[in-house]
Amino acid sequence: MDLQLNGKTALVTGASRGIGLAVTRALTAEGVRVAAAARTPTPELAAIGAIPVAVDLSAPAAAERLVSEAAAELGGIDILVNNVGGGDGGVNGGFVDVTDAQWAQIMDLNFLATVRVTRAALPALLTARGAIVNVSSIGARVPHSGPIAYTTAKAALTAFGKALAEDVGRQGVRVNTVSPGPVRTDMWESPTGYGAGLAAAMGVPHDRLLAGLPTATGMLIDRLVEPDEVAALVAYLASPLASATTGTDHIIDGGAVKTA
Repeated sequence: MDLQLNGKTALVTGASRGIGLAVTRALTAEGVRVAAAARTPTPELAAIGAIPVAVDLSAPAAAERLVSEAAAELGGIDILVNNVGGGDGGVNGGFVDVTDAQWAQIMDLNFLATVRVTRAALPALLTARGAIVNVSSIGARVPHSGPIAYTTAKAALTAFGKALAEDVGRQGVRVNTVSPGPVRTDMWESPTGYGAGLAAAMGVPHDRLLAGLPTATGMLIDRLVEPDEVAALVAYLASPLASATTGTDHIIDGGAVKTA
């Protein structure tokens, strides 16, 4: 399907791996010129035709520098994909196990970084009458499903997308959210990631936890969601084919969330 994106420009954060890399690949395949932001850009970003931008979005003024560099390279920004986030801050316990420093780090990475990048990019997006897609999580709807600080941050992100759509919608900028369930990324699969830590905390082998994850989370498919599947949804929402879609939260979780 032609998404009518050829010649558009996009800024994607958290682009070096997982969902962000898949989104970058999907957009470039549609003819979009993509500035791909990551703390440590990978060679694969350049190989697929993106413009890698090294940036640590926790640093002061990093969002402004990123947007300025991306806009200069691209000649404007039509699409912003806020994918930066993830991680659990090393916390696999409950509420009392999370320190102030961990709360601050997790909220900054999963919520405030998106706020700062969006604020910096908004003038360009208003000029382009563009689109914003935020990547959240089903943890925003089922906050018991992950570390408390992480799911709280994702709930804030989902609410932010809804509120921002109201704020800028009549000025021509669409804002939508994509909320994946468990996705086959390093967060679950890496031997040093959240999934491995959770398996250790539960006293089960990592591979057994992954094999049982779809059933344990109530998914109706027998596998994790693929990054490319999330990317396809993001690309559609960013495209003119979704021009009547804004202020929405799209779940892609294999049926894990049971409420409407």
